[in-house]
Amino acid sequence: MDNPKPTSYCDYVSRLPKDNVHSIYHDTQYGFPIDSDDELFGRLILEINQAGLSWETILKKQENFRKAYSNFSIHTIANYAEKDRERLLSDAGIIRNKLKVNAAIHNAKQIQILQKEHGSFKKWLDYHHPKTKDEWVKLFKKTFKFTGGEITNEFLMSTGYLPGAHVEGCEIYEKLKS
Repeated sequence: MDNPKPTSYCDYVSRLPKDNVHSIYHDTQYGFPIDSDDELFGRLILEINQAGLSWETILKKQENFRKAYSNFSIHTIANYAEKDRERLLSDAGIIRNKLKVNAAIHNAKQIQILQKEHGSFKKWLDYHHPKTKDEWVKLFKKTFKFTGGEITNEFLMSTGYLPGAHVEGCEIYEKLKS
């Protein structure tokens, strides 16, 4: 057996060219803390849209999502009207799923409430940190739409709130640790 199955995302990425979308994401975004509320929200939109699809599909459409969803502006998306919903549902550059589009708009409104109560989405996340995965999932399901266990877990791992994005010995693990 020359090439055993990868045991982690880090192992999988280590076998790919450096210019592969997975390699770029792994080395520059995955597990890295995000300070901007709009960028945190953008990551949540991407994770929600990944449900039922490959992460590679989402990574390849990342910039299309940014453009279609007003650079992930929470304020702008919270104020989307029916014409915006229709625009998103007809945009071939993103995932055209009514439940996911509706969730993005609903979640933007929810984040605005959290911003009023806590000062920012990030401060709300920080206020609840640390929690177990199960506690986070319960909180996210109560607060947002379309955030089941896997979506919540990946969102929190990818933004540094839950451990597991990188394995010990991974170059990025060491970088994030320091």
